Amino acid sequence: MTVQIILGMLAVCCILRGILQLLQSRPACDAKDGVSQTTGNREIQADVFEIKITAAGKLAVLADGIGKENTGKVCAALAVKEFVEAFSLYRSLNNPRYFFERTMYGIHRSMQKVLEERQGGASIGVALLAEGRLHYAMAGQVKIALFRGGDLIPLCESQTVDVLAQRAYQQGRISRQETLWSLQDKKLWNYVGKDGFCQMEACEVPVQLKKGDLVVMMTKGIYEELPFAEMEQILGNEMLTAQGKADRIVQCVDKSMDQDRENGSIAVLLTDGAMR
Repeated sequence: MTVQIILGMLAVCCILRGILQLLQSRPACDAKDGVSQTTGNREIQADVFEIKITAAGKLAVLADGIGKENTGKVCAALAVKEFVEAFSLYRSLNNPRYFFERTMYGIHRSMQKVLEERQGGASIGVALLAEGRLHYAMAGQVKIALFRGGDLIPLCESQTVDVLAQRAYQQGRISRQETLWSLQDKKLWNYVGKDGFCQMEACEVPVQLKKGDLVVMMTKGIYEELPFAEMEQILGNEMLTAQGKADRIVQCVDKSMDQDRENGSIAVLLTDGAMR
């Protein structure tokens, strides 16, 4: 065997090893999912999103940081990191709600230590697609919705004062007049990292997925700027990929004339992989 042939074989082996290392180092995520962001009129994009796929399913975490300067970004990054690391330890999840709750309160304690005297925290939304079902939880004001048959169906409500008032009225705890006074108050009353953080919202019964369903996660910089009807038209466009749909929604949001636009993020998750 000549020296040239040996050197050629070594070169091919090095190239193949490099390709394998590159593939192994790529983040575990479904390339068919779509995610897009806008900074709005803010200086810092304080939203953080990540997908983690393991034998237990596909976990998507979206955090909207709250706080001045880079405090919100730090809190959002901490939330996503801890959720993904916790999920990485599981090969199966028998009780997703317990996992969500335990992890959410663990993140709250971590944020309190990091924040010390500063004010900050994060709204957190988490979705788990596994065995043909969708499990989800939320604290703050990340919207999680299911797109099915042309309709975008919200699965959870924001934890804002107006929503709290409506619930209290339905439960007979406050009067109709008190409810009406509170309906204009969109202030966030509960989020991870806040003193007195009290509860998360989670699905009582997991959503049974159907072929073609999309799970949509978004922060207020998206859903406060674009009506659901317009989102439904984009999400129903079969000529667009999931990434194309996410990008198109953000493009429409960026056309808004609102001078006080929040930064926003949207994730469009295909669910067919969870049904295999």
